[in-house]
Amino acid sequence: MTEPRRREKLRPAELVGLAALVAVFLGGVTFLVTRDLVLSLLFFGGTFVFDLVVLAMLMLAVTPNKPADGEAPPDTPHD
Repeated sequence: MTEPRRREKLRPAELVGLAALVAVFLGGVTFLVTRDLVLSLLFFGGTFVFDLVVLAMLMLAVTPNKPADGEAPPDTPHD
C-alpha cells in the first residue's frame, strides 16, 4: 500500500482554510457596515459552517467512487 502524497494529506486543511477565508471576509464586511461585533461574529460563524458543508458536498461529488463489482476501473482499457 502506498503512502498518500503530501497534496492529498493537506486537502482537508485547504478546504477549512478556504471556508475560513470566506467567513472572515463576510464577517469583516458585516462589521464595517453595521459596526456591531456580535452580528459580525454571527455572520462569521454561520458562513464558516455553511461553507464547510458546501465544500464537503462538492468534494463528495467530484471524488470518483470505486467501481461496482464486475465493472472495469476507469483507468484500464476496455477489451
